[in-house]
Amino acid sequence: MSEIDEKLTPQIYLITPGTFDLAAFNKQLSAVLDTHDIACVRLALSSTDERDIASAADQLRETCHARDVAIVIESHFRLVDPHGLDGVHLPDSSRQVRDVREALGADAIVGTYCGASRHAGMTAGEIGADYISFGPVVETALGSGKLAPFDLFEWWSETVEVPVVAEGNVTLEAATMLAPVVDFFALGDEIWGTDDPSSTLGEYIKRIS
Repeated sequence: MSEIDEKLTPQIYLITPGTFDLAAFNKQLSAVLDTHDIACVRLALSSTDERDIASAADQLRETCHARDVAIVIESHFRLVDPHGLDGVHLPDSSRQVRDVREALGADAIVGTYCGASRHAGMTAGEIGADYISFGPVVETALGSGKLAPFDLFEWWSETVEVPVVAEGNVTLEAATMLAPVVDFFALGDEIWGTDDPSSTLGEYIKRIS
């Protein structure tokens, strides 16, 4: 992910469901990627079975790379090189960024989730993160319950060059509000939980364009 001019329309970053039937989801993902311009896909399986993760990584990598879309994996940075992935998303703020950057090298994507912490985001950016994600942006039962407010994204976009991602219960209304101050929207259940993910994503794209 390269630096994005803040005046441009935010890009879409897709997060896979935590569990899915690989064949069915791969077909669904292919349809979405064929319909919309997507910057990146995050493989975010909740499984701890390395065979399941490896199989998903290989198949989804083929799907993404055939369409020139980057794919990163959540947490499992040691699987990046063996499976030809583009990088990793770290869910634990800035704690691992330096070590993971050293392990994967300068060309890999290393992004990290920083909740609603400006300090954690700044630290991660300073030690090598390619992007920072903040969230959730709308109240949810998941996580600590602390929201990443509009003024955090606004301050970041005006002050810091590292791209910023909004994720976590991104409603259509929240996307509309945040569009001027974010570089990427990370969408997962917001679209995969609907009857027609491609159509739902199209509604988001209309709102942020």
